[in-house]
Parts: sequence; structure tokens; C-alpha cells
Amino acid sequence: MGGIDQALNIARLEAVVARYAGMVDTFILCVDRDSDPNRRRRLDAIEAHFASRTRLIAVEAWQEVETWALAGCDLPAGWRWQDVRNARDVKEDFFAPFASIRGLASEPGGGRRTLGNEAARRIDRIRQLCPEDFGGLADRLSTLRTLR
Repeated sequence: MGGIDQALNIARLEAVVARYAGMVDTFILCVDRDSDPNRRRRLDAIEAHFASRTRLIAVEAWQEVETWALAGCDLPAGWRWQDVRNARDVKEDFFAPFASIRGLASEPGGGRRTLGNEAARRIDRIRQLCPEDFGGLADRLSTLRTLR
């Protein structure tokens, strides 16, 4: 999308929804919270904007989306999960060093694909360690599945 301003831009989202309408039944907009106390309110407004036309779920990663990948991976010895959760800049302070330790820093996306795929095999662990953001998204998706 080209950054947070693009991702939260209604006109830009309209173009994405128009392009993929009919091909997908649920759009998920996932952005970092970035310590913005108003981010949830903005996401609620985006969801409301699209509610009558398509299913769009807007979610904020409490710190950064990379936290979810770390939650699904085994952290290096000496790293404490609580330090990761309390960090403001998880991407810089933990994810990038972890990707480097794993030899993935030069991979496109800085290791996000490999570590994300690895973490995806441990969804229950991510739900447990990130209940207020990832757990909420998982619950909403589960509810949609049962409505079919």
C-alpha cells in the first residue's frame, strides 16, 4: 500500500476493494498501532464505511505486525517475551536482529515471509501471546466461518 497513510486512505481502499470484489469474500486491513491511541477509532470508521458493501475487517497489531511472527517462533536464549511485548519498536529492537540471527535479513522483506510462514504453524501460540490484537482477529474470523 505504500505506508500507513495509504493503507488508511479510503479512496485507496475503495480501489483495492473494487479491483478484488468477487474474488475474495473478506478483506483484512492489518496495520501497526504505532502507539497511536486513535488508530482503533480510525479503523472502526473504515469498517463502517465498507459495511454495507463488503466484509472488511480492520485490525491493529498492538505494536507491530512483526510481533505476531516473533510470537510464533522460538526466541533466542536470553530473550524474554515480556520484553518484546513491552517494546515500542519491536521491528527494530527484536524482529530485525532475530531475522539476522536466523540468516534471513537479506531475504526480500527482511525475513517476514520465512518467519511468518514458520509462525503460521503455531497460531494457537500467537493467540495466547498476543490476545488483545491477534486473538481478536482470530476470533472475528472464526465467527465469520461459523456464519457460513
